[in-house]
Amino acid sequence: MSQVTNRDELVRIVVQQGLTSFDEPVQLASGAMSRDFIDAKRALANGRDLSVACAAIVDLAASMDIAFDACGGMTMGADMFAHGVALAADCDWFVVRKAPKDRGTRQQIEGGVLGAGTRVLMVEDTITTGGSTLTALEVVRATGAEVVLVTALVDRGDTAAPAFAAAGVTYAPLLTWRDVGIDPVVPPA
Repeated sequence: MSQVTNRDELVRIVVQQGLTSFDEPVQLASGAMSRDFIDAKRALANGRDLSVACAAIVDLAASMDIAFDACGGMTMGADMFAHGVALAADCDWFVVRKAPKDRGTRQQIEGGVLGAGTRVLMVEDTITTGGSTLTALEVVRATGAEVVLVTALVDRGDTAAPAFAAAGVTYAPLLTWRDVGIDPVVPPA
């Protein structure tokens, strides 16, 4: 499947299977309010649909001439993509816990071992401000790994891109609020 076809198919999948519009706004993880809720996990619950999304992520990186050794991000939003992209691109996967595990190895990053020389593709399901991904970015950078690209299935607004630019990382979402036909989310002041 070509990148354009994957992208067009992703729009269909997200809109038909993951988009719910409410009469009244609901609160998002960022604290922002929106009448449109994108449930990426529900949208991509079928293996074929997840495969389309992961292929689109691999295609996006290739179209930007970005090579990577590992794929992951903050758990739960990154989990399905980390595993799927690892299969599609034959790379390592990882997830970042919100806090280090309080037992055993006490790790905050699970899965592949990251360190100096590791090129990382960070993924997220939906992004509004980029807050949780920026948190995960700092944890990944602390290992010495280089974050070469951050992407998301859907960017719900126009605030994440400047935040990633300020953090010195390339950001390119697969889809934006425009693609799925929703109003942009404006974070609370």
